[in-house]
Amino acid sequence: MFDALERLPASEMHARHQAVRRLLAETVPAAGGLLVFSRLALYYLTGSWANGVLWLPLSSEAVLLCRKGRERAGLESPLPTIGSFRSFGDIAPLCREAGSPLSPTCAAEQAGLPWNLANLLVSRLPDTVFVAGDAALAMAQAYKSEWELAKMRLCGERHDRGLTELLPARIRPGMTEREIAGHCWDAFFELGHQGQLRMGSYGEEIFLGHIAAGDSANYPSVFNGPVGLRGAHPALPFAGYAGTVWKPGGLLTIDNGFALEGYSTDKTQVYFAGKSAGLPDLARRGHDLCMAVQQAVAERLVPGAIPSELYALALSMAENAGLSEGFMGLGGNQVRFLGHGIGLAIDGWPVLAKGFDAPLAAGMTLALEPKFGIPGVGMVGVENTFEVTPAGGACLTGQSYDIICTG
Repeated sequence: MFDALERLPASEMHARHQAVRRLLAETVPAAGGLLVFSRLALYYLTGSWANGVLWLPLSSEAVLLCRKGRERAGLESPLPTIGSFRSFGDIAPLCREAGSPLSPTCAAEQAGLPWNLANLLVSRLPDTVFVAGDAALAMAQAYKSEWELAKMRLCGERHDRGLTELLPARIRPGMTEREIAGHCWDAFFELGHQGQLRMGSYGEEIFLGHIAAGDSANYPSVFNGPVGLRGAHPALPFAGYAGTVWKPGGLLTIDNGFALEGYSTDKTQVYFAGKSAGLPDLARRGHDLCMAVQQAVAERLVPGAIPSELYALALSMAENAGLSEGFMGLGGNQVRFLGHGIGLAIDGWPVLAKGFDAPLAAGMTLALEPKFGIPGVGMVGVENTFEVTPAGGACLTGQSYDIICTG
């Protein structure tokens, strides 16, 4: 009686399954398959925001077991075996009946279960040895197929249009951060933003993004990024604060995501309430550095590039410019990375940081976010989402990176 809004192509699903199997065999060779629990990973592997568990064995068909919503999963997913279950104790017999029995050693998406449920799983499957399978999932999701890239390219185009075309005409000095957040929200919704941004790391949340006027961009932050903000309230440290006004002669930093058909892009746009000539000298120098870092790293976003080396390049450029203090955040807000993978979640793998030495591959998508904080003034810098190609990083979120001046 119902038609799915979108059904994951079977070829796309099978390619994802094979990628995870290959990476699982490389990272945890003792495991005979992977148990997946998080909604995000279930969506990636089935095409449905399923409520349940997926068993993906190395050598037989995957089995999706739903606590609720089996009928919806059947509409949206090409997976042939979709069943229902009530208890973790049902998993082994149901998978065995489906012809895909659990292996003696199973990889598990450990980040997909809280401690209490993980203990329950172990107690219900006493004959199974569990090992971590999260790395295989993260690495598989880092590579985007043409089907995924088409969504991200469209997402990036709309993200850029929202921040560089629609929003500048709707905001003005004298508005509060909250008012600006409302205009940003309206512009994004007009462009099809799905309304929900997702984070992959445990406990991380995000709503709209960061709206920070002036020195709010250096306000102490709990979010793992360089831009600070007061946020709506201590209980929701995102979007904008109703008590902070974007003043004439002040900076406004908007760092947010745009989501379309499940996929996200990340972008930062800085605005200045005045003419370009009125920009503080350190703001001009800092922003120029950030644009230069983005260009230098983007040119090197080619297959085989090493993330840790790209991060080291950025640090050396900041040091050579005499701007290490404030690069990637001030004080406790400073972060030790330059960018991150992005796709279904804002915070994907890999990270451009020390210790990430696996080479990049064509089809990966990364957000580069060189930023520079200035005490008492705010934050300048850029962030854009790029696709790794043999010719270097292809920007998905526009080609204009300078500060937008309203004077």
